[in-house]
Amino acid sequence: MTASPQPGSTHPHPVSHRPSPPPSFPSPVSGHSRFVQRLRRRYAAELSLLPPGAPVLAHMAAAYESLRSRGDNVADALRTVRQLVMERLITLDCDEQAPLAVVTTAVTELAEFALDVACHEACAELDAMHGSPIGANGERAQLWVVGMGKLGARELNVSSDIDLIYLYDNDGETAGDVDGRGKLSNQEYFARAVKRIYALVGDTTEHGFVFRIDLALRPNGNSGPSVVSLDALEEYFQVQGREWERFAWLKSRVVAPRSVVTSGSAQALRGVVLPFVFRRYLDYSVFDSLRTLHRQIREQASRRSAGRPERANDVKLSRGGIREIEFTVQLLQVVRGGQFPELRTRPTLDALQRLARANLMPQEMADALASAYEFLRRVEHRIQYLDDQQTHVLPVNDDDVRWIAQTLGYADCCEFLAQLDTHRELVAQEFDKLLGGKAPCKGCNGGGRSAPPTDLSDLIEELPEAFAERIKAWRDNPRILALRDETRVRLRQLVQRTGQWLREPDSEAPGKVGHHIEGALRWADWIEPLLRRENYIALLVERPAVQERLLRLLGSAKWPARYLMQHPGVIDELASDEMLSGRFVVSEFERELEARRASLMRTGEADEERLLNLLRHAHHAEVFRTLARDVDGRITVEQVADDLSALADSVLRVTAQWCWPHVRNPHRDQPQFAIIGYGKLGGKELGYGSDLDIVFVYDDDDDRAGEVYAAYVRKLINWLTVQTREGDLFEIDTALRPNGNSGLLTTSFEAYEKYQLGRGSNTAWTWEHQAMTRARFVLGEPSLGERFDRVREAVITAPRDHEALKAEIVAMREKVRAARPVKPDRFDVKHSVGGMVDAEFAVQFLLLSAAKDHPELIPNVGNIALLLRAEGAGLLPEGVGQKAAAAYRELRRVQHRARLNEEPTQVPLTSLVAEREAMLALWKAVFD
Repeated sequence: MTASPQPGSTHPHPVSHRPSPPPSFPSPVSGHSRFVQRLRRRYAAELSLLPPGAPVLAHMAAAYESLRSRGDNVADALRTVRQLVMERLITLDCDEQAPLAVVTTAVTELAEFALDVACHEACAELDAMHGSPIGANGERAQLWVVGMGKLGARELNVSSDIDLIYLYDNDGETAGDVDGRGKLSNQEYFARAVKRIYALVGDTTEHGFVFRIDLALRPNGNSGPSVVSLDALEEYFQVQGREWERFAWLKSRVVAPRSVVTSGSAQALRGVVLPFVFRRYLDYSVFDSLRTLHRQIREQASRRSAGRPERANDVKLSRGGIREIEFTVQLLQVVRGGQFPELRTRPTLDALQRLARANLMPQEMADALASAYEFLRRVEHRIQYLDDQQTHVLPVNDDDVRWIAQTLGYADCCEFLAQLDTHRELVAQEFDKLLGGKAPCKGCNGGGRSAPPTDLSDLIEELPEAFAERIKAWRDNPRILALRDETRVRLRQLVQRTGQWLREPDSEAPGKVGHHIEGALRWADWIEPLLRRENYIALLVERPAVQERLLRLLGSAKWPARYLMQHPGVIDELASDEMLSGRFVVSEFERELEARRASLMRTGEADEERLLNLLRHAHHAEVFRTLARDVDGRITVEQVADDLSALADSVLRVTAQWCWPHVRNPHRDQPQFAIIGYGKLGGKELGYGSDLDIVFVYDDDDDRAGEVYAAYVRKLINWLTVQTREGDLFEIDTALRPNGNSGLLTTSFEAYEKYQLGRGSNTAWTWEHQAMTRARFVLGEPSLGERFDRVREAVITAPRDHEALKAEIVAMREKVRAARPVKPDRFDVKHSVGGMVDAEFAVQFLLLSAAKDHPELIPNVGNIALLLRAEGAGLLPEGVGQKAAAAYRELRRVQHRARLNEEPTQVPLTSLVAEREAMLALWKAVFD
């Protein structure tokens, strides 16, 4: 698991506490605690062993050594230190309003210290009798004490038990005593060590205990061995691991002995635990598991309080209690932590803020839950301060409740209880909203009702004919019949919902669905191949709004269905209510990617394959967001192109940064390198699935530069184009580099500059200068960007023979048209006479022939803006540029819609007449 900050350290809104009213209890107010009264009587002489202030690890260790030096045995010294720490914490919390993190951190460090001492003591005793445990590698086998729950998250409460799992890293046997006798298997050695650790920490003596120890979370629970090897744990996860155990292991951490933590050897546990807790996909199947677990906890709490109404006020397990906050957080972490590693953290308060930053929870709700969590934890501590009992139930004694209220800063019990109810109601509502649904009815007298139906037959007669025929094919489909009954019940729910959606009327109005039946049929085609991947069905069942948005999207155009076939995991993006109203934001995209990479690096998972998949998933999700806004009519064609182009720039920039350290023998920390974009990338007119026309250049005098940058570019192209389980990023076209496909894959900027400016025998052709009109600097050294802009300007403004230039461009236009023949009765919006290509060639001629005298044409601002500037400069007759710009915009829109619906971009000659005439007028004004 990942390392995490101390609890509360990232929470920006700590609970505020009003000044305490005049005390109605003896001063200091902590003296009301019966537990404190006992401690101050019994350990009056030892209390000074802890220096003033919060009890930290160093202070505990010093107090322990003082007790040992006076003759206390290990067990007694540990227990006495525990009592001193408890007295100090109660004083700080109740009398001085210490922050929650002071208490939880101190109790956690006490547990770590005690377990470390106990481990060393137990192993020293066993080594003397049986020798050191030796693994297959000939080195000492190590015991790992894994802290679960609040110990793992560094948020222990003052009377908490500690949930432990004991592991060891290697099987083998001990070396034996000095005579080679008394050998034990490593399993037996560590089993005996566990018993000794329990005696030192968990047994109750005249000084009490250090911590109660609970081993129920170990593999196979109370029926399993007390300690297991790492290999056995991995096998257990793969064969028997249950869903609820994933939540338990979410907060796991090796807490002792300290030597294996500081040496890093315990990091091997991550490789076993992380794949078990976090799936590679969005894992909505855990919702039912958590519902079942939570229902069992509530039923257990109800049984405990039956006939004892005072037990119903449990701040941990009752409705709206601490456990429901923890479940809310953990559910979102487990569902998404596989794809979003930045969510992996143990402390609840830190996790809430990470969920808010990831837009999985409104910031206001994260802050409200954090405030509720701190409040409930502080109440829990005060309940336990009274008698050092492991209870979470409000006391029935009025004086005790009044004392709790006063130590929290409330004037009376009513105000305190009202605040308690407010927090718990907010928590309960959020938890119920997240899980949705109600617990299944158990029926009367414990009898279960009949199982929910799985058959689709009765639904079919209620469906529209085309969709009914499609679903009929599922009734006898072996793939459907082979599904688990639970999955078939879910599938039936989805078909039923789809039938209800089909009752809506078709409408071509903005934001409406024009073809409901097409959407339903595409949905069936999309989900059928995914039926064995139950997480997608679970997602749609758990999130009805996602299914409704998915159907709307599929009913709007064909291409979204194809994209979803290729990348089904992106449908989770539809869960966000804000997704459709937003736009692509470069800084947020790159910040999230860097946060995920940093999380992977902390857990040792940032290998090439994982980074490639991380880039692909992020890119596909962002493309899908743009696609959803597009088909819903929220953004224009130009805005789609702007967002897709900005996304491509960002992905190229991040990929280039991440790829460089993976190049063999890089000779500098950062490459002196740049990418030049051409074509649609250069003109910021990218569409869905556009390839990228790019040229790679470098400016580096190092003797190794040519070889290193060639290797870098090969790897970079591989990172961008290789197919992984998440697909690819882009198709890359480097044909516009100097000398085209026969030239070097990357070239020095000096050689690139000479080629473009015609210095020497190897120079660029006119068509390459045409391409330069749409070129732009995409990423790299800023100084190279400035040099490129100067080269581009020099190319565009170079003196030319206008007639010769005109003849070459017209000839090139005819060549392109001949390669794209169109039937006489059809008009291709791009390639026909009067199509978009005419405008593009006209703009290129205007730039290459007139930019020298009209510098306002030099900036790469796109064809529409350049047509308007050309008219403003007097290069086009009045109105010609404006009409051509409007026509170009409309033709782009028609082309875009046709591609979304996978329809031809050729229309009848009777269509788009005004646009075609505007383009012909432009061509005539420029070339005739």
